[in-house]
Amino acid sequence: MPCRGIRGATTVESNSREAILDAARELLDEIVRLNDVRGEDVASAYFTTTLDLNAEFPAVVARSDFGWTNVALMCGHEMAVPGSLAMCLRILLHVNTERTQDEICHVYLRGATVLRPDLAQTAEPRRE
Repeated sequence: MPCRGIRGATTVESNSREAILDAARELLDEIVRLNDVRGEDVASAYFTTTLDLNAEFPAVVARSDFGWTNVALMCGHEMAVPGSLAMCLRILLHVNTERTQDEICHVYLRGATVLRPDLAQTAEPRRE
């Protein structure tokens, strides 16, 4: 079974534990939902934030809310490129899946839609 990378990004309202975890939860939930990801198929996840977000590790959500206790998780900071999007949280999820690369749905939410407007348009709206 191939391993595919699924990208996602969002912006965070404030540098607080709650805001970081809320944004990470929302983004990870959308990535999982839109790509039918099963926890046992997740190989690893890399969470990054811009330097202005350091109140909490976003990977906490993967363990606490998604139960990914045996998944390799890592957090880091994005490069501080002048003029880049601030207050941004990104996820790179590595998933074992039969989906082709063209079938993968990358997710860009909130202010991060400016990063990849071509892909932000493809995400289905949330069904409540």
